[in-house]
Amino acid sequence: MGLIGEVLLLPFAPVRGSLWAVRQVLAEAERIYYDPAAVRADLARLEQRLEAGEISDEEFDRLEDELLDRLEIALQRGMGTGEGTTG
Repeated sequence: MGLIGEVLLLPFAPVRGSLWAVRQVLAEAERIYYDPAAVRADLARLEQRLEAGEISDEEFDRLEDELLDRLEIALQRGMGTGEGTTG
């Protein structure tokens, strides 16, 4: 982009900066959401809730399927080593 383009777009600099910040936050949130270690920890907590009688078998199955889907997506994407944030 040339000098004239930069000058004309200068009033939009705060918007461009805000969009960059939003993209960074979304990328970090996605990294945490699909972190294999976090998903495995959620699976362990889910099993503890089932054993404690806090949830039914049907709810356990539904939530377990969701977590296993997240784990599968994380492993397909190759996100992390499984040693990251555990929430």
